[in-house]
Amino acid sequence: MTPTGMDEKIVVGLDIGSTKVCAVAGRLIRNNKEHETLEVLGVGETNLTDGVAKGSVVNVNNTVNAIKRAVADASNQSNLNIHLVNVSFSGSHVTSVKSSGSITRSSSGDEVQIEDIDHLLNDMYRTSIPADKEIIHVLPMDFVVDNETSVNQPVGRNGVKLGADFQLITAQANAARNIRKCITRNNLAQDTMMLSALASGLAVLTDEEKYAGVALIDIGGGTTEMAIYYRNVLRHVAVFPWAGNSLTSDIQAGCKILPNQAELLKKKFGSANPAEYNLNEVVAVPGLSNRKPKDVLLKNVAVIIEDRLREIAALVQAEIIRSGYDGKLLGGVVLTGGSALIPGVEHIFGRVTGVEEVRVGYPEHLEPNGRADLVGDPAYATAVGLVWAGYKTIDNRISFISDPNRAYKEDDQPVAPVRPTYSHPPVSPTKPPVSTKPTESEPKKTWWDRLIEGVLPTRGNETDTY
Repeated sequence: MTPTGMDEKIVVGLDIGSTKVCAVAGRLIRNNKEHETLEVLGVGETNLTDGVAKGSVVNVNNTVNAIKRAVADASNQSNLNIHLVNVSFSGSHVTSVKSSGSITRSSSGDEVQIEDIDHLLNDMYRTSIPADKEIIHVLPMDFVVDNETSVNQPVGRNGVKLGADFQLITAQANAARNIRKCITRNNLAQDTMMLSALASGLAVLTDEEKYAGVALIDIGGGTTEMAIYYRNVLRHVAVFPWAGNSLTSDIQAGCKILPNQAELLKKKFGSANPAEYNLNEVVAVPGLSNRKPKDVLLKNVAVIIEDRLREIAALVQAEIIRSGYDGKLLGGVVLTGGSALIPGVEHIFGRVTGVEEVRVGYPEHLEPNGRADLVGDPAYATAVGLVWAGYKTIDNRISFISDPNRAYKEDDQPVAPVRPTYSHPPVSPTKPPVSTKPTESEPKKTWWDRLIEGVLPTRGNETDTY
């Protein structure tokens, strides 16, 4: 494959997961057949054991250090000085809320423009939600132009009133703030923050599947995320707090072994089909100090994994029914994430959900090289999708998927906390303002006044602003 066009823009995806932090740097290449592929330039990965739980950052310092190591590895491999990243977010606190909004256009005689859609999106980002929540994505489903409903593409149509049904994806404000802290404390800037399942969809789903109807199931370490696409539009999102770590915990409890041994058993011998193993197939797990090894039946491990995956598949099926798209997903179910590599997982999801078409989604359209092989399995779908997010969008009808007008608060910045300051009259830029020093217009103070000021604290005024 001979490249004929190479994009100068290099995009870095940063996937902050419950078990690992992965940074991938890549750029777009167009070949002779006008087919776009992604050239992976650098990959950095760091295991994370105590930093993220159920998709949410719980230990900022540990997560900051893991990000630093992963970004440094990707930077060294790609010979880049990384400053800007696309970052993932997840968590059981993530919710999807259906809402609707509309605007009245001032130029009724003109066709609807993309600027009108931008105006409508900006209004939706101002939707009233609980104070502890934050709107991460506003994604339209069907538009309304005047009295015409179920409009897929409103641009170019005549009308005065423009409205749409939206999907508002929200997260805990504190969880989103913690992610920004981790980014800024590594002297990085955030270009886009994207829900992990949406990023994975950019890497593993085809346009044909999105149009026909498909449910993407991203089984990560801490959470399982589901995204339903129909007619090229994202229709439903759900997050479940059970995933790969739940399998590990079940194996640990069922086989009475240590957590790291349970994880190793899952990765090396894990299967969702107990019939693969005979009753005499065992593996010896090292015991504690001065204790003999423990024999673990591989059939028992498979039974434990099968039961948990059936439970997750049942939750997925219930959510598909609740979304109203049961029986409409001709593209079936696509499984991705690290736990999608467990043998037999497709059979379980097909049997429980009743969907005939079930496949494991691997990152596609990667330019062949050694680094592409490192990120070619489903565990890296989110990180690769975040790189793709720099070149293509989730919805071609909109210009942005995150609030472009969001003003980051002071606590998003990597600085030490400071005491609140009061506003003062403007001063000359050559002379730094000193609040305790009197100006020339103030009356001269006696030695008694200065003594009182040194003993008593300065009082503020209720009209002063912070």
